[in-house]
Amino acid sequence: MLPPLVYTLILLAVCGYAFVAGGREHKVVASVSVIASIVTVVVMGPVERRYGGVEMGVLLVDLAVLAVYVALALRSDRFWPLWVAGLQLTTSFSHAAKAVNLALLPQAYAAAARFWVYPILLILLIATVRHALRLREGEPWRMQSSTG
Repeated sequence: MLPPLVYTLILLAVCGYAFVAGGREHKVVASVSVIASIVTVVVMGPVERRYGGVEMGVLLVDLAVLAVYVALALRSDRFWPLWVAGLQLTTSFSHAAKAVNLALLPQAYAAAARFWVYPILLILLIATVRHALRLREGEPWRMQSSTG
């Protein structure tokens, strides 16, 4: 995994761009991503026991994020929110894998719980770029909508 500072810079750059150039859906995903990242740091267990067992606080954050992403995907007329929700579901399954196999190495559990945020941010970035290009090209039926 990338160092926390690198992750934070990527998160802020992608989400900042989504806030500036994105529509409603982009801003929801960006907001949830930033808030979830902050809350996850707050609810993590002590460093010496981190990911040794199921991280209940992180699990609850991941399930809340999943609920928002699924709700967004169900209301969207775009396909990208489905990918985001699906990747978040994969993240949530990492907790189930640890619950089923407590012998799972903490490093493997941590990697599985963190990995999918990078593809989610990449999808958000691509979706925001495409949304901005559609607005610039002047698709009138899309300019009235803030989805994308």
